[in-house]
Amino acid sequence: MKSRLAVLGVIGVILAPTLPLPAAAASFDCERTDLAADEKVICETRALNDADVKMVTTFDILTSLLAMGNRDVLREEQSAWLKKRQACGGDAACLTTAYAERMKQLNEAYEGLSRPL
Repeated sequence: MKSRLAVLGVIGVILAPTLPLPAAAASFDCERTDLAADEKVICETRALNDADVKMVTTFDILTSLLAMGNRDVLREEQSAWLKKRQACGGDAACLTTAYAERMKQLNEAYEGLSRPL
């Protein structure tokens, strides 16, 4: 498990220099004028912005590793999670918890991948 998480961490470190800083979170454009309350707080809070980048990167990696049917399930789960995140509004503590829970789910999905021996 630690080695798999380490691989995701290494990928994150490799990709981090190419990612934009707080002006743009990974999943949306912070420069938009019509940001929702949750998006505003994510853009204004470095830890939440970083959590967004990590979550989207992990989601994208997982999506590329899953079979087509499982990709659809992962995307449906992501849509449900986004609604939960939006329900947090401008509550940074709620958003922090939502990201932690989603990362736990994504890490568990990664752990559950079938791999050839």
